[in-house]
Order: sequence, then C-alpha cells, then structure tokens
Amino acid sequence: MSEKLQNALSALNITSQEKGTAIGNQWLTDPETMLSYSPIDGKKISEIQLTADKNYNTVIEEATIAFKTWRMVTAPKRGEIVRQFGDALRDKKEDLALLLCYEMGKSLQEAKGEVQEMIDICDFAVGLSRQLHGFTMHSERPQHRMYEQYHPLGIVGIISAFNFPMAVWAWNTSLAWISGNTCIWKPSEKTPLCAIACQKIIATVLAKNNLPKGISCLVNGTAKLGKQIANDTRIALVSATGSTEMGRSVGVAVAKRFGKSLLELGGNNALIITPSTDLKLAIPAIVFGAIGTSGQRCTTTRRLIVHDSLVDKLIAKLKDIYGQLKIGTPLDEKNHLGPLIDTNAVTQFIQLLKDAKVQGATPIVVGKTLPQLGNTYVSPAIFLAQNNIDVVQKETFVPVLYLIPYSGNVENAIDIQNNVSQGLSSAIMTQNLRESELFLSALGSDCGIANVNIGTSGAEIGGAFGGEKETGGGRESGSDAWKVYMRRQTNTINFSNELPLSQGIKFNL
Repeated sequence: MSEKLQNALSALNITSQEKGTAIGNQWLTDPETMLSYSPIDGKKISEIQLTADKNYNTVIEEATIAFKTWRMVTAPKRGEIVRQFGDALRDKKEDLALLLCYEMGKSLQEAKGEVQEMIDICDFAVGLSRQLHGFTMHSERPQHRMYEQYHPLGIVGIISAFNFPMAVWAWNTSLAWISGNTCIWKPSEKTPLCAIACQKIIATVLAKNNLPKGISCLVNGTAKLGKQIANDTRIALVSATGSTEMGRSVGVAVAKRFGKSLLELGGNNALIITPSTDLKLAIPAIVFGAIGTSGQRCTTTRRLIVHDSLVDKLIAKLKDIYGQLKIGTPLDEKNHLGPLIDTNAVTQFIQLLKDAKVQGATPIVVGKTLPQLGNTYVSPAIFLAQNNIDVVQKETFVPVLYLIPYSGNVENAIDIQNNVSQGLSSAIMTQNLRESELFLSALGSDCGIANVNIGTSGAEIGGAFGGEKETGGGRESGSDAWKVYMRRQTNTINFSNELPLSQGIKFNL
C-alpha cells in the first residue's frame, strides 16, 4: 500500500479493524466479522464487524427516538446540517476518492467524480430545504380553504450497491434528511469501508451541532440483513439499489407490510446509431459508456444498435480504439480500465463469453482474463449479436458490448431498444430532428432516461434518476424526487359559521 493511500486511510480514521454498527458517533461492538479486500491488488484492507440482531434493534430504537426531535427542526435548519456535511466532504474529497478507488476498484478520476456527486447533491438539498412546497386548491364550499402539504415519513432504510458505494447513499440521505427523516444505511458487503468513512464524517457534524445521533445510522451485513430491513415495519421507506432479483425480493417484502419502496434496479441500456450520426460525438460516448467503471455501472452501454450502413465502419473504429485501451491499477490515472469487483465477477465474465458464442454471437473484440495484472482484471469484449438471444436480454455487470445491426427507419431501432425487460437509460445519436423528437416521444424510448447525442452512462443530479419496467420505477436525486421521502396530506379549513355536509345532506338538530 502506497504512503499516499495510507495517509488517506489515516485521515479518514480507517484502521485494520473497524466496527460496522453506528448510531451517529456511537460505535457498537458485534461478535461476527468480515474482511474487506481491495480488487486492485487482492490485499486485505480491514476487518469489519457485522451487525448483530441486538444492535440492529438498538439502531432502530435510536433512529425512532431521533426522528421525534429531527422532524420538528425546521427544514432550512435541517438544510444547514446538510450544508455542513457537504463542506466536510469537500475537506476530505481526495482522501475519500482514494479509499473509494482502492476498495471498489473504479478509476481515481471516476472516484473523484463520485465524491463530487455527494457534494453536489448536498448543495441541491440545501436549496431544496427552503422549497418543500405544497399546493392550494379552491374549495367548492363557501368560506373553506384547501391545501396539500408534505410531512416526513420516519425512518428511511437505504440499501446500496458496490458500484457507487458513496454517491447513491448521499442521493438518498441528503433528501431524506432535509425532509425530516432519520436514515439507516446498509452498504454492500463488498464496500463497507466507504460507508464507515462517510458515517464518521456525518457523525462529527451531528455531534458538533448537538443533534440526536440517531439521525444517521449504519449497519453492516449480508443479504440477510437487507431482508431484515425490508421486512421491518418500523422502517417507513426502503430505498434499494441493486439487481432486479434483489429488488423483486425487497419490493414484495415491503409491499406486504404496506411500506414504501424506492427501487433502483438493473439496466440493459442501448445506444442507437442512426445514418446521420456524427461519429466524433458517438465514439467517445460508446467507449466510455461500455467500459466506464469496467462495465459495472447500472447505466453502462450494453447494447449498440447500429444502422447497417455504418456497421462495418463502426466496427473498424471500435477495434482500433479498444486496441489502445490501457488496463491496470485504477490508482494510475493513465489507465482506462481497472479491475472487476471480485473473482465472482470474473467468473461471470468468462461464462458470458462462452454463452455468447454458443448462442450465435460473433466476437468482434475478444475479451479475456489478464492474470498477469491480478485475478480481477479482464479486457473488454464486443460481440456482433441479435437482440433476442439470452445473453443480450440479461444485464451482466462486466465490460461486454453487443453490436446489434438494424435496417430501415429509426422506428425499427427503437423497437429493438425497447424489447428488453429493463428500462433504465437509453440514447440516440442523430442529426435528424424528426428522429430525435420521435425517440423522446411516447412512441419512442420506454426508459426512465432518454438522451440525444450523449451516451447512456452518467446523470446530472438535477434530474430525477431512475427507470421503468424491471428497473423498478424509482426516482432518486433531482427534480421532485424529494416527494418520495415524504407523506402527502390534504387539509380543509372551514372559517365560516356553518358546517355544510357532503352531497347536501342536512340534519334537523
């Protein structure tokens, strides 16, 4: 481990042994442990305690108590706490990015970008804390007033994935906090230290302001703990990010108890290349979308739907560019690709390459493992394929891109794009106004995100992020996504001297 990385871990108070259960700045002791390894070099970073049932219940109790105080703090003052948290993140940005890079394996540039996303959503939430508006309506009854207002829900449980181990939590918790909720975070068991570092930062902010420590809580564990959160009637909203299979389990469990869920699940994202495409725009979008975070983003470009007039030209360009990609430690900013998250992901990659060939896909760029770099490194692959084969229909978190030709008009390409069960991100490259407008219309993309002349990967925090179909229908981050973290209440006020009843009913009293 480099001296620079050791200094970053020290600055974040990350040690070789960490407790995994926290109520603000109070860290509880648990008997069982797990290890965090870096996918970069396979070395152990730390041993982390797993949240036991007794401590889990203590966390819930403290979060419930804290909610009673926190909900009565005015929204702008809650925003002030989030502002302080954002400033604390700014102070630790470089250190957090190094930890994120080392524990998760994404490039240092992307890690810095993820920490910046946390800062940005804090800024967004601070402004939003003065805009949690309702609506007024005219009553049909004389001298009556009607309006709607929003109130906090209670405890928000956040189950996050390994690929964005900090930002997605911040998307949720920043909005949940300014809405008056308390939060309990269960991070991926593959990236627990990223969560522990963030918890230590917000705990300091809460303590400095003499606020209840239960406003921000942390639990660590496996999928079993995630199921416990989903089934817990004391948790008003469960926000879960991960695979469609995980989301289906969480969604059913929460629905059974009439709780609320925000599901951010799988993506099988397509980029359409039309005959009028400006390839100078398209090529960077394709390559970054396909290999960014080593193909482990929910918005990764997995399908490239190309008009048959451009197939040969595009294949030649992609072969040339893929041949120039640099793969290695993501701590070196000269490298384009780092490792996959673990050896299980490598096993999936190897199996996918085999399945694609068996199902009739033709290799364009041959993917392979790179044992000389370590047991988690692979080179990206491109296949010429049809949209209806099984490997194309499934989302797999590895750097494999399927090039799918289409002929005729853009409607044919849109039909291919929409013919999968997921509906997160989509994009089209075109200089044709009719094509771009059709793509964005009700006849076009069925995804929650639809872009023109940019790629599928990445999103600004100002817009609501999420997708349709098996992506779960949830919306996080910008726009009016804050409403998910609150309950709506309709109010009617009678300021007359009479009590008119519905349907004109009268009593002779």
